[in-house]
Amino acid sequence: MNKLLISTLALAAGAAFVPAQAQSPSCTHTVGMVVSLTGAAARFGQAASKSVELAFNDLNAAAGAEGIAGCRLGFDLRDAQSQGSVAVDQARQLVDLKKVPAIVGGIISSVSIPIVTSVTAPAGVVQISPASTSPTLTRLGNEGTTKGWFFRTITSDALQGTAAAKYALDQGMNTLAVIHVNNDFGVNMIAEFRRAYEALGGKIVSVTPYNQGQPSYAAEVTNALKGDPPALYFIGYPGDGTTVIRTWLQQGGTRKFLFNDGMNAADFVKGVGPQFLNDAYGTSSGTNRTPSTEYFAKAYPAMSGGFDAGAPAADRAFDAAAILGLAIAHAGKFEAAAIRDGIRRVTGPTPGAEVVHAGPEGFKRALQLIKEKKPVRYVGVIGAVEFDRNGDIVGPFRLWRLVNGEVTTVGQMSTEDVQAVQARLPPR
Repeated sequence: MNKLLISTLALAAGAAFVPAQAQSPSCTHTVGMVVSLTGAAARFGQAASKSVELAFNDLNAAAGAEGIAGCRLGFDLRDAQSQGSVAVDQARQLVDLKKVPAIVGGIISSVSIPIVTSVTAPAGVVQISPASTSPTLTRLGNEGTTKGWFFRTITSDALQGTAAAKYALDQGMNTLAVIHVNNDFGVNMIAEFRRAYEALGGKIVSVTPYNQGQPSYAAEVTNALKGDPPALYFIGYPGDGTTVIRTWLQQGGTRKFLFNDGMNAADFVKGVGPQFLNDAYGTSSGTNRTPSTEYFAKAYPAMSGGFDAGAPAADRAFDAAAILGLAIAHAGKFEAAAIRDGIRRVTGPTPGAEVVHAGPEGFKRALQLIKEKKPVRYVGVIGAVEFDRNGDIVGPFRLWRLVNGEVTTVGQMSTEDVQAVQARLPPR
């Protein structure tokens, strides 16, 4: 077990993490953080926790003795174990016992959804996820279930499924099999992909769901291999994905792959073997490069304990924490409704708002503007974001492939590009 995981799990026991800063206030505003530190999505949560640490360190440094709404920022980190029931229990402890007004998390949609429906929305607590992509979260917003308390710094799979379908066909994947994780994320992702892929002329020979945490996926792979498909679209997470893809290769499956966001993880590539993945392609939520992107690319690897700036969920977790911290400053108090409203005020395109970026100097300028009651707009690592009524954002999609074990960006689909493809699809 590496040092990062040991320290992360120690924090997950329930002790609040408070970044140490010289000349900082004696009090602490502690937000909750419920992410997967173990289980299938462990590396996502571990990377995200370091991002939040960096963002809060920078905000505390920028605030100095005045603090953020009078205090330092800290977070109480809990392990969702990649399981919804565990996540709900941890979130309930944070809300009911610790009285946190805001939670960062979860990572996977099957964790974020029960947190918002069972804990944060009923309690009137802000929840901001850096990595949950399920369209179900949009539906819950439309139905009024999330009650305006949920936000996410990643685009919905309703868009990513379309981008993946177009990218697959552009790479000559006209026929493929699908193996997908059997949860809300996987079911929604394949539904959105299938709608676009088949409408654009693609053929899916089989769709095979799998359950997380199995010791073997031989039966699922055997089923997916029927008909000798020329390509495989795998929708899941790096942990189980390593086992699934190794089994696929052992059973003689093709080496032509399409992957979802998050599968471009270094551990996955190493576990499978980069020599088997030179015809592997994938999509991820993209970024519009800004000075914040450049800052994060340098600052994060230096403190992350082994993650690089491209680690899944890392950039979006930093922005989630930065937005939350600036919203607390804008609110002027550590209170849920004021923080919720502050999130929109520090991100939306308010007329006359000054653009600010990540890092101690950027945050210092943002805090000064907030103190002077001047409008501010944070443009972060992933670019400018604006949350709609459901807490969703729109943005570009990164098109990548693996070359000798390295993730290489080969293009980008803009929001307008994706919407143009969707306009050609039949009605739902």
